[in-house]
Amino acid sequence: MIPTLTFSSPFTVYQLIVSDLDGTLLDGNHSVDAYTAQTLQSLDNLGVHLAIATGRHFLDVTGIRASLGVRAHLITSNGARIHDPDDQPIHRSDIPPALVRQLTDPALSRGCLLNFYLDDAWLIDQPCQWILDMHQDSGFQYQVSDLTRHSGEGVAKVLYIAEHAHLLEVEQQLHARFGDVASITFSADDCLEVMAPDVSKGNALKLILNRLGVDAADCLAFGDGQNDIELLQVAGHPRIMGNAHPRLATQLPSAQRIGHHRDAAVARHLRELFKLR
Repeated sequence: MIPTLTFSSPFTVYQLIVSDLDGTLLDGNHSVDAYTAQTLQSLDNLGVHLAIATGRHFLDVTGIRASLGVRAHLITSNGARIHDPDDQPIHRSDIPPALVRQLTDPALSRGCLLNFYLDDAWLIDQPCQWILDMHQDSGFQYQVSDLTRHSGEGVAKVLYIAEHAHLLEVEQQLHARFGDVASITFSADDCLEVMAPDVSKGNALKLILNRLGVDAADCLAFGDGQNDIELLQVAGHPRIMGNAHPRLATQLPSAQRIGHHRDAAVARHLRELFKLR
């Protein structure tokens, strides 16, 4: 059993801690480790506000938050959905249905696994076992569906999954056709995502900061992917993972770099900052 943590002194400078999940807070198996869970539980008990910011679906992330054992705001689908610690929705932004239908164009989706995120469902156009394995801890599962027949109503996010080289070509096409009317980002090298134009983790963080009455200067944020750029730009204290995508260092040259997510670097960094022992 991990011993109970104690605090050598109270910290007030970091009033809100927000973290990405995959490649950041979760371990190499996309799971919650006990060291990280206890660290966040200790900060939660101290009264520090917590938030999770991820491209994952809300129903997926509630299971991860339960494994962490903390109260936290949830920014999901890259900011298309925001929920409070009691799972009450406080913001949603859907892709216009006509645009959703255009995003199923075979010229874009050919060679990809095409996914839709709705409030109560994750739809995919063909089965894929390794994707299910990635979500085994939360138990969240997809439904196979013909997405070309979908009305486009209520879609928070459209996700293309394929090899990175192929997705770079898809990204170019998406920006050429929809760059002015959609938010387009990579959440991982094999995951290219499209949301409504106002959607980003950064905009979602601004809403939570305003709701909590916390200044961005008192916010500490952790991320590793391209979809974390806006989040880290908003936070007064951005931290980039040692395993982060190179674009983060380019976009945020002054942000502090910490260790690798496989070594629980977020938890280790928090214990150092808050002088946990």
